[in-house]
Amino acid sequence: MNRTAGFTLVELMIVIALVGILSAIAVNIFSDNVMRSNRTEARSALQQAAGTLEKCKSLYGRYSNALPCNYADFITESGYYNVAISNLTDTTFTLTATPVPGARQVGDTDCTSLTLTNTGVKNATGGNPPECW
Repeated sequence: MNRTAGFTLVELMIVIALVGILSAIAVNIFSDNVMRSNRTEARSALQQAAGTLEKCKSLYGRYSNALPCNYADFITESGYYNVAISNLTDTTFTLTATPVPGARQVGDTDCTSLTLTNTGVKNATGGNPPECW
């Protein structure tokens, strides 16, 4: 009997199936890690904007003097988050970072928005807010 060494079609199909399953798991984990790392940009932008408003208060005695301070809503450097100010008074502000429509972070259901107030209170909305900050 003359046998040749090699793989059978069944063995090859099993290997391909296992590689496919492992790849699906790896892609899912990678995507989650990318989402979490992109949140860092939102947190950093919120803290930077809060610092700008604090500087404005130091110079002019109030947060609501945004015109001389050149403060305006902005989109983060990578274009994933829109940072907006709300609840702006002489003594208070609330900054909110929300994903830009059409950007990669829109799929981040764990943290749909992050907020930071003038008193340093950090909050978030979404499926898992404690993980956002």
